Amino acid sequence: MENIFKPQKNCWQVKTARRAAFLVDGESYFRALHAVMQRASQSIIIVGWDMHSELRLIRSGEKSKYPQTLGKFLDYLARKKDGLNIYLLSWDFAMIYAMEREFFPLYKLKWRTHKNIHFYLDGEHPVGASQHQKIVVVDDAVAFSGGFDVSKWRWDTREHLPDDERRVGPDGEKYPPFHDVQMMVDGEAAAALGQLVRQRWHRACGELPLEVDEKKVADLWPADVEPDLKNISVAISRTLPQYEDQDEIREVERLYLDSIAVARNSIYIENQYLSSFKIGEAIKKRLGEEGGPEVVLVLPLKTGGWLEQHTMDVLRGRILQTLRKADVHGRLRVYYPQLAVNPDVTLMVHAKVMVIDESFVRVGSSNLSNRSLGLDSECDLAVVGEEGSEAVQAIASFRNRLLAEHLGVSESEVAQAVVERNSLAEAIEFLRKGDRTLIPFDGEIEENIDQWVPESELLDPEKPIEPEAFLDHIIRPESQRPAYRHFLKIIVMIAVVLLLAAVWRWTPLAAYLNIQTVTESAQWLKAHPLSPLLVPLTYAVLGLVSFPVTLLIMATIIVYGPWWGGWYALLGTTLSAVMMFLLGHILGKNFVGRFSGSLINRVNRRLSDSGLVAMIAFRVIPVAPFSIINLVAGVSAISLRDFILGTLIGILPGITAIAFVADRLYESLRQPDISTFSTLLVVVVVFGAVLVGFRKWIRQRHLHKKQQSDS
Repeated sequence: MENIFKPQKNCWQVKTARRAAFLVDGESYFRALHAVMQRASQSIIIVGWDMHSELRLIRSGEKSKYPQTLGKFLDYLARKKDGLNIYLLSWDFAMIYAMEREFFPLYKLKWRTHKNIHFYLDGEHPVGASQHQKIVVVDDAVAFSGGFDVSKWRWDTREHLPDDERRVGPDGEKYPPFHDVQMMVDGEAAAALGQLVRQRWHRACGELPLEVDEKKVADLWPADVEPDLKNISVAISRTLPQYEDQDEIREVERLYLDSIAVARNSIYIENQYLSSFKIGEAIKKRLGEEGGPEVVLVLPLKTGGWLEQHTMDVLRGRILQTLRKADVHGRLRVYYPQLAVNPDVTLMVHAKVMVIDESFVRVGSSNLSNRSLGLDSECDLAVVGEEGSEAVQAIASFRNRLLAEHLGVSESEVAQAVVERNSLAEAIEFLRKGDRTLIPFDGEIEENIDQWVPESELLDPEKPIEPEAFLDHIIRPESQRPAYRHFLKIIVMIAVVLLLAAVWRWTPLAAYLNIQTVTESAQWLKAHPLSPLLVPLTYAVLGLVSFPVTLLIMATIIVYGPWWGGWYALLGTTLSAVMMFLLGHILGKNFVGRFSGSLINRVNRRLSDSGLVAMIAFRVIPVAPFSIINLVAGVSAISLRDFILGTLIGILPGITAIAFVADRLYESLRQPDISTFSTLLVVVVVFGAVLVGFRKWIRQRHLHKKQQSDS
């Protein structure tokens, strides 16, 4: 293949690596990472979407004087090696991923460790974006980049045994088989990645990590990692969204499109997602060409939990349907890896790999999603080999190794089948035997689910959404002040509950009412056989009389706890909203308009323009009481589908926040020590600070608009 790398267009830089290796699956990657970091002398920089202090890097019985869990290992290195600074930069994650993350990472990765360990949460990105790069750089001499986070649920072997006792998370619970790929480089390529992560650290916290003295850098490449490539040019491609003074960079997208366009024989892809419209169109075009390349996609059967299966999987199904219609020459193959049957066990494909014509390979952090091409921060590494070179042999070997793993055969069997059939697709079909194999994947979605899920612009955006423009579009500026009053009522409710709790704990009333009595009463209510039915019905009935939904949510969570209480609150609130929506639909616009005034016109106009997005905004920043919004929505242009989905998405953050406050309140009463009360105080102070900031922002915007109108 011709060298398609174009710096500042489809890549940032092209640098030479003396050695490069493809590390397939967690056992190989984490062992190599552990070995390289042992030899660090000046700096270790880890940038990731997530990291977990209790991740066990070594699990196969290797003996070592070094600790095997990430946090203790890094602390040991910092204490034993004078002058070694360790920088840990993790994405300041969205609440939706809270249950996947380690609680209090700042405490475990900074406060409990050596002073030379610097930990920071990276929130320097547009609203709705994430820091998705997964890079480790050691002494600017060796670097790792790809799909792996140093986090839980990542370690696995290439055998992916369904019952592997070593595949457990920090909590001791087993997790499903997991497949990913990381690329390891040294030389100039590693130094360039060092420059990249230093820039990211500086943007996130305003300081630059200490520079590395090149004269003191030793050869850190571990003896047990055999390089796949030597003296090879490595292209580094990025996605960076437009944010403040940072210009938009879409090198990842451009390299995808350029490489797909020049493919001659085959395109092999492993990826967690497939929701990018542009990537779909590029592949569709090649499938429609006479004599175009074969396209082999290896995807997970399901991308993740319930939410992803009902959003990203649906978007993937739509693209696959489009590709099959375009595949008039029969060159498309789509599979998911199966590991066992009875019971069925499939492999979670988290890798982000593309191999074209045995002469181009890329390994990175970018998914085939819109957000990876324009919204999230990404980093991919790519290599091109000239025809007949050792690099071409290494790239073909890497692809064959991946297929051998998925098909349960040897790498040599894959290579032989490809040569004999002169077709990658036909070789795979020939080798598909046994329980461990690749299964054809149709990706079809149920029609009723497809109708519920909106287009990708909302679920998988490719550009940042400006907060002010979004807020002004959905909620009129004059309605933003009532939103402040709504948040004020919430904090007043919390303050009242805290005051009652103090009276309860520290006055003579404690002799008549204690936490044990209330807990026993709550347990009785929870144990009632009709409890799962009565709670949602209570929400529905009280919603008809406009009972404050926030107070109802707080009561539910206090009685049932943060988990069951949260689910009950979510179900009950949604049921109440649907009943009011249907009531408004039955009563009609004229009747509802008698007591809602101009609100009905404003809400209807926003819902007509933006539908689901507007409904989410009305839930996050309500411009009227909960029941009134439901009633008005019933006579608006929004569909019941968008109303329910918008309600679920919009109320989830609020319920999560209330659940956390209620849980901390209960713990402070049950165990009144300095730790529980400090945590509760921090939560209240943060909530109050956000409220004050929101009010100040509204005032400044109102004053600015008034000055503009006067001028």
